[in-house]
Amino acid sequence: MKAPMPYNFAWAVKDDPSYNDYAHQETADDKGYVTGSYRVLLPDGRTQVVNYKADDYTGYVADVKFEGEAKEYKPAYKPAYPSPAYPSPAYPSPAYPAPKYPTKY
Repeated sequence: MKAPMPYNFAWAVKDDPSYNDYAHQETADDKGYVTGSYRVLLPDGRTQVVNYKADDYTGYVADVKFEGEAKEYKPAYKPAYPSPAYPSPAYPSPAYPAPKYPTKY
């Protein structure tokens, strides 16, 4: 079996108009020990940060933290159209014909 190949990478995305803000970085050594972290801006305004390590002995172990304070979501727009209004259905009362057989015993 070959020894693991060491590597190192990192990338990030920050696009304010679309509110995309996230990143990831990871490093592995020649023994298979991996460490890394990633972060993502959540819809409530907090940033989730995950620091992790992984190896053959302990597996994947993550430490998850949140930075900032959650904010109540309030849409920045109001729909330009009214909510639909549907009339109540008008169902006729059922009319049952009288039986054609004698009903007295």
